[in-house]
Amino acid sequence: MYQFNFGPVLDNIDMLLHGAWLTVRLSFLAMVIGLVVSLLGAVAKTSGVRPLSWLVDAYVEVIRNTPFLIQIFFIFFGLPAVGIAMAPNTAALVALVINVGAYGTEIIRAGIESIPKGQIEAGRALGLSPYNIFRHVVAVPALRNIYPALTSQFIYLMLTSSVVSVISANDLASAGADLNARSFASFEIYVVLTAMYFVLALGFSALFATIRRMFFTYPASR
Repeated sequence: MYQFNFGPVLDNIDMLLHGAWLTVRLSFLAMVIGLVVSLLGAVAKTSGVRPLSWLVDAYVEVIRNTPFLIQIFFIFFGLPAVGIAMAPNTAALVALVINVGAYGTEIIRAGIESIPKGQIEAGRALGLSPYNIFRHVVAVPALRNIYPALTSQFIYLMLTSSVVSVISANDLASAGADLNARSFASFEIYVVLTAMYFVLALGFSALFATIRRMFFTYPASR
């Protein structure tokens, strides 16, 4: 009969908590930078300039139709062949940004295109500048529409970030693998890791739901 032994996990819980913090930090940085990439991609795709739109389409399709594991291997192991070498953590961040940028581009594009053209024309009739039209007429309602998708993407990104441990990037999964190599308490370690990822996902879901109730529950016609 298997004898459960959570001693190695409890003795090294600080190591796992530090790994969880690194996962959250990596995910947050990737999401923030990825949102900038997504916004630029969405604006380029809806600009009407065909070469830009085709370039963004190619980027989105390549990323969305290839495994994330292959993408991170290409960045970490493939790019050094052409003189572009990165540290594991940097390669992990770049891979996550590129990945979330592709998905975020489509999310933001859908949000921009969900705004009725009549509202944009009304803004022009009122003499608003293109910047103010985008800021007040397009961006605010679009953010309300895409907020659930963006928050779901962040949680998905945080869970997907566990893959970066394959290139020895520092995160929760990597901390668990290191602890497993030292203690061989595989069952106990991965039960705890599963629980920690689950708690992180539920915690951020609750946080994002609270933010939505506070800032995005006004009537759509407001």
